Amino acid sequence: MINKDKTINFEEKLSVDINTKEIFGVDCNFKVQGFANHNSHVPEIDKSYKFDPETTLAILAGFAGNRRVLIQGFHGTGKSTHIEQVAARLNWPCVRINLDSHISRIDLIGKDAIVIKDGKQITEFQDGLLPWAYQNPIALVFDEYDAGRPDVMFIIQRILEAEGKLTLLDQARIINPNKYFRLFATANTVGLGDTSGLYHGTQQINQGQMDRWSIVTSLNYLENAEEEEIVVSKINQLNNKNGKEIIKCMVATADLTRSGFINGDISTVMSPRTVIIWAENYLMFNDIEYSFKLAFLNRCDELERSVIHEYYQRAFGVDLSEAKVVNVRE
Repeated sequence: MINKDKTINFEEKLSVDINTKEIFGVDCNFKVQGFANHNSHVPEIDKSYKFDPETTLAILAGFAGNRRVLIQGFHGTGKSTHIEQVAARLNWPCVRINLDSHISRIDLIGKDAIVIKDGKQITEFQDGLLPWAYQNPIALVFDEYDAGRPDVMFIIQRILEAEGKLTLLDQARIINPNKYFRLFATANTVGLGDTSGLYHGTQQINQGQMDRWSIVTSLNYLENAEEEEIVVSKINQLNNKNGKEIIKCMVATADLTRSGFINGDISTVMSPRTVIIWAENYLMFNDIEYSFKLAFLNRCDELERSVIHEYYQRAFGVDLSEAKVVNVRE
């Protein structure tokens, strides 16, 4: 639950110079700074996180130059997490809003609410998430940006310009942005709607609004070797010869589901998070097949499971129905 009761004030300005090569593995032609103090809205640092150079450079430009950044990519590529992990290392408060069909104009702007003042009930306007974030040093992230309702999208259009002011017509208020407010968004498409049939519910975005995003970048899935390193770093019990071999097969299975998803063969994809959950389940049950079913297979369409069985067989070299318990803890 986001606490909007108090304004987040930093007495100091951005004061920490960030060595982007050392922290993110990228060289910047511009100066990047962060805050000295940690805040409850700052994401936790994932020390094992792997940064994509191009995406990281775009996000850093968003923070350093107050640029509006839109990240496009397939499900499970870690678009939102990428923004959060950059924010975490800059000590920059970050808030995510999922623009699903249930998010309304009232949710973003605010509404009248009954409050108690001096022992009396009165009606008072309560700011929504957008005015609150706009007046604070917040990196606001709109997830599933291309799934937002049209009335909501036009509200967002007001703040896409870096120095744009937020006008609340109902309150006859004009809000100036906090100098450290930043805006990001993630999307499965680039505003053209669902041309592939993979992402039902996505909308075409007004091209006038798309033009207001100063940076648009794409994030793809990790290379298999990089993903294997991440899983091993998070599951220390499998950091041995046998464990690494089984993780290699797990990642290979996930990679096949992603190719199948992109080609339209299946409708569910394994994200890196799913692979980690599969490995964690394995540690609990010591059964690769059963753990795979719990982590992924059981939530797939029954008509597609034969295809996923084939992916498993290609990665592990054994039919899923004949899979045996493999002990990789030794």
